[in-house]
Amino acid sequence: MGVVVIRMPQLGESVTEGTVERWLKREGDHVRRDEPLVEVVTDKVNAEIPSPYEGRLTRISVEEGATIPIGQELALIEVAGEEEAAVLPAGASTGTATAPPAPPAPEAGPVPAGGRRLSPAVRRLVEEHGLDPSQIPGTGEGGRVTRDDVLAFLARREEVVEPAPAAPSPAPSATSETEELVRPTVMRRSIAEHMVRSLATSPHAWTMQEVDLTELVRYREVEKEGFRRRHGVPLTYVPFVAQVLCEALAEFPYLNASWTEEGILLKRQVHLGIAVAIPDGLIVPVVRDAARMGFADLARTIADLVERARARRLKPEEVQGGTFTLNNTGVTGSIASQPIINQPQAAILTMEAITRRPVVIGEGIAIRHMMNMCLSFDHRIVDGMMAGSFLGSIKRRLESWTPASIRV
Repeated sequence: MGVVVIRMPQLGESVTEGTVERWLKREGDHVRRDEPLVEVVTDKVNAEIPSPYEGRLTRISVEEGATIPIGQELALIEVAGEEEAAVLPAGASTGTATAPPAPPAPEAGPVPAGGRRLSPAVRRLVEEHGLDPSQIPGTGEGGRVTRDDVLAFLARREEVVEPAPAAPSPAPSATSETEELVRPTVMRRSIAEHMVRSLATSPHAWTMQEVDLTELVRYREVEKEGFRRRHGVPLTYVPFVAQVLCEALAEFPYLNASWTEEGILLKRQVHLGIAVAIPDGLIVPVVRDAARMGFADLARTIADLVERARARRLKPEEVQGGTFTLNNTGVTGSIASQPIINQPQAAILTMEAITRRPVVIGEGIAIRHMMNMCLSFDHRIVDGMMAGSFLGSIKRRLESWTPASIRV
């Protein structure tokens, strides 16, 4: 027999810690190789961490809701057979692997007044919303109430416009009737910290150019149904911009770079981050080596990552290593925005809403489909002239776009 230490993985560049959201296994449970073991949350991703070995979960070292640095011990797994050769032998001096068994796993949790066992994360969620756990149907093992059960209960309550239970009376305050304190989720707090770090790390500059997408809009309207039938995904504007963006990054490599103490690190591959909004934050899955993809593969890959990001089914490696980020803020109706750079990248580009408006063409005025593109960039790496030229390259490529421009 042998024992392996499971540690908090690296869940993205510049991420230094993660929060244990929910244990999917309990101490004593048998786990299979690659079976989800624990849910971990950072500002970049909410991911299920799989077990790298098959064996028995002998110790859970971190309770739900706790935040720990990358590399710290999460759990111990006892393995046997073929797995044993790769791990420490039982009884070896590891400092942690031979520690005595811990108390029952956090999944068992304390017993609230209602008599139902709740994990710490679920208990906090119940308390924040003033819920009675005895009223929530549990779908977990033995009828245990899970986080998803609580969220489903809240969603049903909102649908029937059920009044919220009375909250404890706040301390007397001059603003108690006009203000409400909302505790941020783990992801929201992590995003807030990352945004502050980003602004403190690099001097942000911003620029914008408008792009005439009329010909591209007409092409998409004609082709979108056929494209869905052939490839199984919707034809959005994102892959068009993504492919042109990759071409422009080859022309302007300093936009696909990072600042280091030794110098500017130019990236030879484009690993394109696609910002995806989810109910409690933002996730940026990465399209690996996007510049080498044909258009259909790029469209399918983006659609798959976006779908799994919204379903919280991304793998940790799928949010790591991005070299440039593209954000489609136009889906909200935005016509201009100033995004914050996803560290340690050099820049981030937004696609704004496509609107029909009058444009001067030659000596006349025509109604065209126009879109603003906004670029935030690290002024340590990129100056205004380069940033403007980079956007101008994207603009020219999109405005001169024809079906022959598609790289297959």
